[in-house]
Amino acid sequence: MKGRLTAGAICLSIGALLSTVAGVASLAGSNEMGFTGGSGQILGSMTQPPATPLPDEPKRKNTRPLTISAATADRNTQTDAALKNAECDPCYEYSFKQLDRNIEFIKIVHNSAGKGFIVFSGRRLAEEMREPLQLSEVIIAKIRTAFAGLNFLESTEDYQFEKDYSHLGTVTITLRDGDRQRTVRFNWTTNPLAKALMDEYRRISQREIWLFEFSVARENQPLETIALLDSFESLLDRNEIADPVQILPVFRRMEIDERLPLIARNHASRIIRKIEKLRVAN
Repeated sequence: MKGRLTAGAICLSIGALLSTVAGVASLAGSNEMGFTGGSGQILGSMTQPPATPLPDEPKRKNTRPLTISAATADRNTQTDAALKNAECDPCYEYSFKQLDRNIEFIKIVHNSAGKGFIVFSGRRLAEEMREPLQLSEVIIAKIRTAFAGLNFLESTEDYQFEKDYSHLGTVTITLRDGDRQRTVRFNWTTNPLAKALMDEYRRISQREIWLFEFSVARENQPLETIALLDSFESLLDRNEIADPVQILPVFRRMEIDERLPLIARNHASRIIRKIEKLRVAN
């Protein structure tokens, strides 16, 4: 008798257990369908909606303009003031314009003694920059020779090559001497003297802009001077720097400038030796 009661009790217990499980399953199913009252609402709110895919991360663009220190800004102001009082007769002007470049516009103005200024602007600069300019006698001699050989003020020759290479940028050269003035524009030329002028002014531009960028990097991010010295040496090897001997003192100061990384100071020493070899060769 006890054995039969025990078996019956077991059966009742199993039935109760199955009924409880079914009830729990039913409640869970109701919550998944989204009940709106009582505990059904709380449990339903725990169900996570499908994840919204994140948009592709935009490509980073380095749009940070060069930081201009107070000293540089003050130097620009002094340059403007000096230029207003500077004598420029005869006056030599060169400009180069090419869009979609880091430096899109360059203008150089100087007198027969090589004193003047350079203006440049572009995408990497927050504003137009002006820097004082003093060209060496070596550079001025090349420029004078080219202008004299072209008989520039009296000539009417068009130096533009027969084909248009405007994608290379436009060069404008002006000479003012008293009441006489002449301006020419071309993007490419086969005239050797006009090409010599174009090339020499390009070398001047590259030298002066490099000096400016190096000065800004030294003041703001000295580690960037390492790459800038690499680029200078590359230009030097390609004869793309106007009279590098003139800026030897700049590199001598770099050698002992503790603000610069040691690798930059050592590189400056190597460039000094290279420039000195060029001076001996010439």
